[in-house]
Amino acid sequence: MSRTFSIIKPDATKRNLTGSINKKIEESNLKIIAQKRIKLSKDQAQGFYAVHKEKSFFNELIEYMTSAPVVVQVLEGENAVNLYRELMGSTNPKDAKVGTIRNEFAIDIQENSVHGSDSDENAKIEIDYFFNNEEIVG
Repeated sequence: MSRTFSIIKPDATKRNLTGSINKKIEESNLKIIAQKRIKLSKDQAQGFYAVHKEKSFFNELIEYMTSAPVVVQVLEGENAVNLYRELMGSTNPKDAKVGTIRNEFAIDIQENSVHGSDSDENAKIEIDYFFNNEEIVG
């Protein structure tokens, strides 16, 4: 078993899609072992997305991610990072396979409803950014 990190993004929480997205997650053999709905502060968002600080879209990303609540989650399952990335679909929803979260729910390349870790190493970093061990109760 391994773990990955997920964010249900502002565009999805604004449209009340948390339950629909969680249903797809749970039906894909991933277990939600920690979850909380939070409003990211500007500092939290800037820290989380620091890797993109020098990119042209950084300020727009921070504004978007702080525009409404998000749901941060720890998911667990066999090969969790890859399984969740497949379930999310391509970053650009126009390229996402039918049945993926982004194909069904994303608005565009930025408002693409979900974030997921891209490696086991980053999953640990991202999980630790939002959760302490006592909050992961799976």
